[in-house]
Amino acid sequence: MPTLKVLVVEDAQEFRRFVCSLLKSRPEFQVETAADGLEAVQKAQELRPDLILLDIGLPNLNGIEVARRVRTLTPATRILFVSALADPDIVREALRLGAGYVHKPSAQSDLPVAIEAVLRGERFISRELDVAGPDGR
Repeated sequence: MPTLKVLVVEDAQEFRRFVCSLLKSRPEFQVETAADGLEAVQKAQELRPDLILLDIGLPNLNGIEVARRVRTLTPATRILFVSALADPDIVREALRLGAGYVHKPSAQSDLPVAIEAVLRGERFISRELDVAGPDGR
């Protein structure tokens, strides 16, 4: 089984530990972390991860801007946002830049499923999020 490089970008230490413990239970994942947006961009460029689990509310550079830069630096990297934000406009913008969006309150149940979906090239959105625009789409 090939090793997959996963970069966890999360400024909240307890949540970062939770995500890392979930990932480290899978031997195929090589897990690295970053605690702010600038560090995330630097590590993404160095590591060229297969997957980035990316918070939006980060110090120094928010997750949306991180995703924009990562798209340029390592276009093959898949991005799964993991955020407490549920604003439909933010979720839609994140989905334009990434393959999925996990709402933090649902992370325990959604994260394993979301990771698998995104690695298969599918989109994942936590069920409780409303991403329909003003026109219903």
